[in-house]
Amino acid sequence: MTGSPRFVFASDSLKGTLSSADAARLLEEAAHRHFPGCACVTIPMADGGDGTVAALVAACGGELRHARVCDPLSRPVDAAYAMLPGGHAVIEMAAASGLPLLAPAEKNPLLTSTYGTGELIRAALDAGARDVTLAIGGSATNDGGAGCARALGARLLDAEGHELAGSGADLARIASIDLSGLDPRVAQTEFCLMCDVDNPLLGADGASAVYGPQKGATPAMVAELDAGMASYARVLERTFGRDFDVSGAGAAGGLGAGAMAFLGARAVGGMARVLELTRFSEALTGADLCVTGEGHADAQTARGKVVAGVAAACEAAGVPCVAMVGGMSADAAQSVPGVCAWVPTAVDAMPLDEALARAEELYALAAERLFSLLELGSSLG
Repeated sequence: MTGSPRFVFASDSLKGTLSSADAARLLEEAAHRHFPGCACVTIPMADGGDGTVAALVAACGGELRHARVCDPLSRPVDAAYAMLPGGHAVIEMAAASGLPLLAPAEKNPLLTSTYGTGELIRAALDAGARDVTLAIGGSATNDGGAGCARALGARLLDAEGHELAGSGADLARIASIDLSGLDPRVAQTEFCLMCDVDNPLLGADGASAVYGPQKGATPAMVAELDAGMASYARVLERTFGRDFDVSGAGAAGGLGAGAMAFLGARAVGGMARVLELTRFSEALTGADLCVTGEGHADAQTARGKVVAGVAAACEAAGVPCVAMVGGMSADAAQSVPGVCAWVPTAVDAMPLDEALARAEELYALAAERLFSLLELGSSLG
């Protein structure tokens, strides 16, 4: 490493302790101590789950927009979405339709709806967005996206022609769908679905059976929801002329299927979409090293997480990649190709609570270790 090196910092947040920006600040301070005059580029990262909107606003220079929408039980809630340069909007459906908005006793996917997510989409369209990305983790719903579609102007009708609200309990009653009032801007907008699961809509691996219990569904509710979803899937097929019981359709309680049907959304991996929106490959041009990371690395890290996505991009660009993590299991190093070195922040055996409380101190020490070793390596070279 000669001259003035260029470092790229692209870490996920260390949940509950350090934000991506905090991690980058500590890395940059250590880098400048050991490599005065170095160039540091910070690109906050997320994998399509919680924190994606905030990370993309920070990385792309956009802004947060706020809208008053319905929560999963139709109560008013303030929700934020990202408006990025070029008319790109990014929406976390959990901001309007997520589990954190409900008390434990309120979890009931027969009653919840994605109507508020549809309202967020409408707000983004009103703001001029013509490219909308939906991050769909953390949903409290199992309505197949019916509520979302209704908020955008679709009418869900029972056998007598009465309009339904679009909750999970309504799925079995939907006999037809009237698209005449669907917001015409939907057809003029490109929709992208951040989806890292391959669950179909129906059956033992479907939306209701796999994710329903997390949202408060009893076994009886799961059976009712899956039967209702099967009926709804037949209505979708009649309406749109294709089968939506496909891989990824079961994501977010079937919002995957609803987004594919009503919005014409394409499904991509959350991490892949974040790398695309941040133009990460361009940021790696001329870089000497990239430092990524997350709170805890294990065998699951390879499945669509930030470290795996960043490391793969670095490997393709020929840029060495180091992962700085709060902790790691023994199998992490073998499961993620492209990582040249792993740097856990812990310096001694300590209880988890203490490690979390000292997260910034420990991260700063780890950053110091990393760049002191890089300086040593440069001097030897």
